[in-house]
Amino acid sequence: MNGIYVASLTPFDRNDNFNPKALIALMERNLAEGAAGFFIGGSSAECFLLSHEERLVAFECAAAFKGRTNLVAHCGAIGTKEAIDFACNAKRMGYRHIAATPPLYYGFTPGEIARYYYDISKAVDMPVIVYNFPGNTKKEFDLNNPIYRELFSSDAIEGVKHTNQVVYQLERFLELNPKLWVLNGFDETMVAGLALGSQGSIGSTFNCMLPHYLKIYNAFNEGRIAEARAMQHKANNIMEAFCSVGLIPAVKYVVCKQGIDVGIARKPFGELPETAKSLIDRTLEENLIE
Repeated sequence: MNGIYVASLTPFDRNDNFNPKALIALMERNLAEGAAGFFIGGSSAECFLLSHEERLVAFECAAAFKGRTNLVAHCGAIGTKEAIDFACNAKRMGYRHIAATPPLYYGFTPGEIARYYYDISKAVDMPVIVYNFPGNTKKEFDLNNPIYRELFSSDAIEGVKHTNQVVYQLERFLELNPKLWVLNGFDETMVAGLALGSQGSIGSTFNCMLPHYLKIYNAFNEGRIAEARAMQHKANNIMEAFCSVGLIPAVKYVVCKQGIDVGIARKPFGELPETAKSLIDRTLEENLIE
């Protein structure tokens, strides 16, 4: 399961409907570029802007790649019942790995959050990858809490997608349970994550600049640390530009410019102005390694 995983986009057509042909084309390209797998239905897929049915249709579309690559279905929801429905359908479609954000919005207790993961795992008889994204979910996993220590040491959890700038916590997950499959989730901290033991990365910008990140990954694992840091610096210049105008709209703009029409991000995301597009174009020209 090591390597570079693309946090796949959800392409839309001109009428704001899911575009399966574009998703298949993008996944085929990413696979040819060296992707180790795909994280389907996550933040980069605008998951919480999709209907229940749209999320399932996207799972079904990406399931065409089962047997060719590793697939992870993100099944996170506010309610346990809905998360279980996503997980059951993903298993039926042939997914061997499922992930879930913690339930958000309400002030759920650590015990309630842990039970959510236990319930999902039990319902599908599969372990869950915890999608740890406290910047968006506002849910922190305090590993000093015995409830969370028990959760991450249990058979209900197989890994962590660590989308947290606090890379120290990534190392703490592995210290608690060395059997966990832990992938770094912020593209801009790939080198730091690898240094602290991550087995790879899941990233949104991998949709449009996977070869650049694969070079970082390979350089680090081959001991060319200074080279990996230099390429990470260039990647971070790009990430800074993307985030300054809106990450998902920026990634979709670049993928479209590369020849795969994934449409624009769903409202309330706005369309990029020409000034933003010019900034992205200029930053890519100065920093992207293909």
